[in-house]
Amino acid sequence: MKVSIITVTYNAAATIRDTIESVLAQDYPNIEHIIIDGASKDNTAEIVQSYGDRIARFVSEPDRGMYDGMNKGIKLATGDAIAILNADDVYLNSHVISTIVNQFEQHQVDSVFADLVYVKHDEPDKIVRYYSSAHFHPDKFAYGWMPAHPTFVVKRWAFDRYGFFKTDYKIAADYELLIRFLAIHQMSYHYIPQVLVKMRTGGASTANLSSNWILNREIVRGCLENGIQTNMTKVLSKYFVKVFQLVARPA
Repeated sequence: MKVSIITVTYNAAATIRDTIESVLAQDYPNIEHIIIDGASKDNTAEIVQSYGDRIARFVSEPDRGMYDGMNKGIKLATGDAIAILNADDVYLNSHVISTIVNQFEQHQVDSVFADLVYVKHDEPDKIVRYYSSAHFHPDKFAYGWMPAHPTFVVKRWAFDRYGFFKTDYKIAADYELLIRFLAIHQMSYHYIPQVLVKMRTGGASTANLSSNWILNREIVRGCLENGIQTNMTKVLSKYFVKVFQLVARPA
């Protein structure tokens, strides 16, 4: 199985090297890393280009946001499975992709996902929140819950069959896409009970109260557009549980 890893960047010079190094450190041999840059104004492009042909594809041009960039990367991908690793994220260790491929082959599923930890932006070894995907079920989309998207890896054919990220969403296009894949089209999945990704805080969905409000409005929208009945009260109820994620830690 060939795995295509898509990284979308914009002014990510401070973190992109960590992301690239975590991909290069993987012990699984059949990986292509595709980086789509939105015409960064810092030296992101120079850093990526310094890796030469160790990056399978690199595109730097203006785009319509991160989901447009993800779609560009997916359309360029030649792998059997697609993973999204953002420019603020890193794989936990060198065995992540081999673990994922093993689980695909062992369970014969269309997709897999796992757990992640949020870490301080300037102290990536300092865990501030633990996101477990263990109890996910498609019924939970109505309550604002989805598997940890940076750990979600899916067969490439799903995008051609069921569609790409919707670029008119600002923050929650990943949520809407997972609704389509896992709830509406009932793609098979397997949960891997491990932390696979470290995610720096301060990204689009965790930046501030305003971004959280946009996120939750788009979650409601994504549900309703796909025939899942919900409302803002239901979606906001997730925060009663998320409080415990601040103190929980991986076993």
